[in-house]
Amino acid sequence: MGLVLSLVFLIIILLTASFTYIEGKQIKEQKGHLALELSKTISSMPEIINAFHTDDPAKIIQPLVEKIRKETGAEFIVVGNKQGIRYSHPDPNRIGHKMVGGDNKRALVSGKSYVSKAKGSLGISLRGKSPVLNDKHQVIGIVSVGFLFQDIKEQMIKNIIKVALISLIVLIVAVFVSILLARNIRKETMGLEPYQIAALYKERNAILQAVKEGIIAVDKNGVITMMNQTAKHLLNLRGDFHNKKIEDVFPATRLYEVLQTGEPQTDQEMILQNRTIIVNRTPIFDKNNEEVIGVVASFRDKTEIKQMVNALSEVRRYSEDLRAQTHEFTNKLYVLSGLIQLGEYDKAMDMIRDETAALNVQNRILFDQIKDVKVQAIILGKLGKASEKKIKFNIDTNSSLQSLPEHIKLPHLIIIIGNLIDNAFEAAASVRNAHVNFFTTDLGQDIIFEISDNGMGINEEDIPLLFNRGFSDKSGHEPRGFGLANVKEAVNELEGIVEVQSKPEEGSAFIVYLPKDSRGGQTNESG
Repeated sequence: MGLVLSLVFLIIILLTASFTYIEGKQIKEQKGHLALELSKTISSMPEIINAFHTDDPAKIIQPLVEKIRKETGAEFIVVGNKQGIRYSHPDPNRIGHKMVGGDNKRALVSGKSYVSKAKGSLGISLRGKSPVLNDKHQVIGIVSVGFLFQDIKEQMIKNIIKVALISLIVLIVAVFVSILLARNIRKETMGLEPYQIAALYKERNAILQAVKEGIIAVDKNGVITMMNQTAKHLLNLRGDFHNKKIEDVFPATRLYEVLQTGEPQTDQEMILQNRTIIVNRTPIFDKNNEEVIGVVASFRDKTEIKQMVNALSEVRRYSEDLRAQTHEFTNKLYVLSGLIQLGEYDKAMDMIRDETAALNVQNRILFDQIKDVKVQAIILGKLGKASEKKIKFNIDTNSSLQSLPEHIKLPHLIIIIGNLIDNAFEAAASVRNAHVNFFTTDLGQDIIFEISDNGMGINEEDIPLLFNRGFSDKSGHEPRGFGLANVKEAVNELEGIVEVQSKPEEGSAFIVYLPKDSRGGQTNESG
């Protein structure tokens, strides 16, 4: 309010000073112009010219000029001859005396009309001077019409007083309006001063940029008003998106639902750019809590959490696989111990040779042809599990694999290879001579993993649904239908493809193609 009043007061002073200056200048110009025109008019009057040829010009000129002076409001109208002797004056006693001021030369000598400022017998005045000419255009006298500067100042003061009164009224109105404006502003800003608002704005920006959740705000028209750096990072966006429509950035947004209904939406899961996002949408109401004027959406990435949970789940499976492998070898050691104690040394040696031969074949393929340590660890765990389940687990002799690229992490491999092999074990366990085959190669531009089984196969109508979360063709009370969905998400994240080949009663094969080089988020899906 103080700032507004100071501004209004300053403007009033400036306008008053400007008006006073312009008004004073105009009054002076008007008075000077009036004095000059009066002097020209009087000097050209026939009565005045003819009076100069009489014996007593003052007798004719004085009453005539005084009448004009009173009607026009001039301070004085003096008519003099060529020598400057007065024929008229407001003070009759000064008639016959010489005119004073020293500003008659241009009119009497050059015959010019003009406006001058000089000090006369009545004081400083603004004068209009015109020569009196006879029929031969000879200068025979002079007419001087004057307005005192004191009268001009008094008129200016009167005008200034009027302006000052108007300015005072304006100032009073400004005070009243400023009070209303200040109250309204304080109401809109919740009683905060400007410096407090600035501090809150800085704190808001700092908080928005510090939080790990992505935050986007839109107004009632769906125009983005705020987006923090976390949101840009999670959504892989670059540049400034302020004042852009939300649908231009996110075509499938649900923010308009909240704008229309005013109902918040909490902890909703959605897939955005191959990321599982948990979204909360909160409406922003006006000060009366009647109209929705915007929506704030906050979201966090669930992908990393899911990957960690899946990895932990797979680690638990590997722990069980290792326990199964330990249990299997313990049983074999007990058998060897029994054969030795019974003196069946030949049978013990045959058993050792058989186990050694089988291990040598597997180890040669696993350690000589498959060089990636992560894949080796996964296959070793599954070998023990297959042995316990009495399933023949074959590693294709044509397999070959070098160290995998850095963007293919252990959690990805655990989810993809681990789930597919476990599913193959379950499928093959229901048939005689159960066997599961594993093949891998990195020849060409892609890394290929193929897991096949001789199980009962998959119905053709179920193949398109295999990777849907929650879908399963197995019965039981335990939650199912998540393994292949996790496989699909991991493959999509690595920008790869997963294919399914299956016929009922003939088994199934899952082939995974993972590109060696990341292609910038392009996702190919097949199933």
